Amino acid sequence: MTNGQPHVTDETPAWAALRSHYEDIHDVSIRTLFADDPERGARLTVDAADLHVDYSKHRVDDETLDLLVALAEERGVAQHRDAMLRGDRINTSEDRSVLHTALRLPEGSSLVVDGVDVVPEVHGVLRSMGRFADDVRSGAWRGHTGKRIATVVNIGIGGSDLGPVMTYRALRSHADTVDIRFISNADPADAVARLDGLDPETTLVIVVSKTFSTIETLTNATAARRWLLDGLGIDSGEHLTDEAAAAVSKHFAAVSTHEGRVRGFGIDPANMFGFWDWVGGRYSVDSAVGLSLMLAIGVDGFHRFLAGFHAVDEHFATAPLHRNAPVIAALLGVWYTNFFGSESRAVLPYSNDLKRFPAYLQQLTMESNGKSVRSDGTPVHSSTGEIYWGEPGTNGQHAFYQLLHQGTRLIPVDFIGFVEPNDDLPTADGTEMMHDLLMSNLFAQSKVLAFGRTADEIRAEGTDEALVPHKVMPGNRPSTTILAPRLTPSVLGQLIALYEHTVFVEGVIWGIDSFDQWGVELGKQQAIELMPALTGSESPSDLGDSSTTELVRRYRAGRGR
Repeated sequence: MTNGQPHVTDETPAWAALRSHYEDIHDVSIRTLFADDPERGARLTVDAADLHVDYSKHRVDDETLDLLVALAEERGVAQHRDAMLRGDRINTSEDRSVLHTALRLPEGSSLVVDGVDVVPEVHGVLRSMGRFADDVRSGAWRGHTGKRIATVVNIGIGGSDLGPVMTYRALRSHADTVDIRFISNADPADAVARLDGLDPETTLVIVVSKTFSTIETLTNATAARRWLLDGLGIDSGEHLTDEAAAAVSKHFAAVSTHEGRVRGFGIDPANMFGFWDWVGGRYSVDSAVGLSLMLAIGVDGFHRFLAGFHAVDEHFATAPLHRNAPVIAALLGVWYTNFFGSESRAVLPYSNDLKRFPAYLQQLTMESNGKSVRSDGTPVHSSTGEIYWGEPGTNGQHAFYQLLHQGTRLIPVDFIGFVEPNDDLPTADGTEMMHDLLMSNLFAQSKVLAFGRTADEIRAEGTDEALVPHKVMPGNRPSTTILAPRLTPSVLGQLIALYEHTVFVEGVIWGIDSFDQWGVELGKQQAIELMPALTGSESPSDLGDSSTTELVRRYRAGRGR
């Protein structure tokens, strides 16, 4: 296997054609591609709802794109897409439908899965969420002592945290009424820091756990319950008194499907909001998991968020493959991963409000496509999954852009920018605006990555010859630019849906199940099994390997055990 490509014996005709084409084009520069096609910058673009996607600065020509689309056709991307959208059980290892797209179908739509129309169920939960959110935001909902809620604390982990925290921060300028904080890490520093300075009388806690059994979430939820009751001067012992139960019912809500465990914790099931097995955690921010976002931006704002998702869903479902933004993005990912041997993709939003967007995408993409077996259980013979990472511009420019521009690794980049800002200020001299400065940096970075600067161009500037090789910018570094009018709830939904469907198409091309996550289970199990070794009365003699055994012994000694 070279450059992540399959063994020759496993190659399909479309893959073989791409491999042959790669040999012809991989040395062709982006400069040459633009010189040969002056209209390329206007032609190699596609619009999906409000998103303008410019993929002209990639190392592809028309033949490349035709061959990539042929690969998508050979792998049955359209058929797999349609199967997902109609509710077929495409999550084969768990025998489940994959219906995050149903979460944003308009009311009055119909989608029957296993004899049940899921759309009325979805909108029933949305209405319940809306009533709850309206009550909290209006002050109709009061805490145990009669004070209105000022702060909401969302406790979850994985998709139950990354989605809500990313969207809340992204839509900061659309939020009002209540402040939202987030606790996720099992490190007690997280809970202590997030609860610091809050008033238990005006705090509402939302515990997000589908099964209400996730150890990190329950540990943090129990700590928050103890903090609340202690702050209210109520006994916080293991068994809740009637007074404690009454207080918890006014300060806790749950997003879960397990009523028994929710009730056992002390949360009134009337304040429990459910979702379904056909919603994976990393695809769930537009379900009840997004309750904290609804509390922040209001019911109407949340529905605009859902409408943005649906707009890109419609584009994905109906646009031809060669004009389909998620399909093109996925095929470019396969092109660099499997033919150029690229290992990562940088996502660089030129919006500080999208600071957590790369982290959100890390779970969405890497938990989905970090697989080494196909859907049928046989080994893959090509690289799968892209390593996603990134930071907002312009901060990243003063951190890792050096490697992007002059390093030895090929790292495709997604730039994300907005025409209109949600906030703006004058520049230092007062003659320009800061958002214009920000966006000029985005356009400049994508330009320099693509076209660079040659030694001759640097010499023509009068640069000392000894410095010339150090200042050469090789260019030929591919990037996509996604430009939207403004960061609104709808546009954020569109961005998330774009990447959701990109992940799906890549998974189809690689023949993997993008919707299970067995790789995260064993570590959880081992942690539970190791806990007694850390806290028990006697030091363990053997934990199965000498490294773990000695590390635990050293830890116990440091803890005086």
